[in-house]
Amino acid sequence: MLEVHKNYVLDENQQPIAVQIPIAEFEKIEEILENYGLAKLMEEIEEERPLSKDEALKYYQSLK
Repeated sequence: MLEVHKNYVLDENQQPIAVQIPIAEFEKIEEILENYGLAKLMEEIEEERPLSKDEALKYYQSLK
């Protein structure tokens, strides 16, 4: 498990309003979330068949 070193930011009433974390830990969290999202997307399209070259070109042209 990723250890997150947190620093709480408090308002004038000493109520927590934000959290600071080191940039390296933030980037690791981003990477974990992106990998998770990519894995879920790959699971969703697992049953789809690949496009032929002509189908892919036609689809690509429709995006322009």
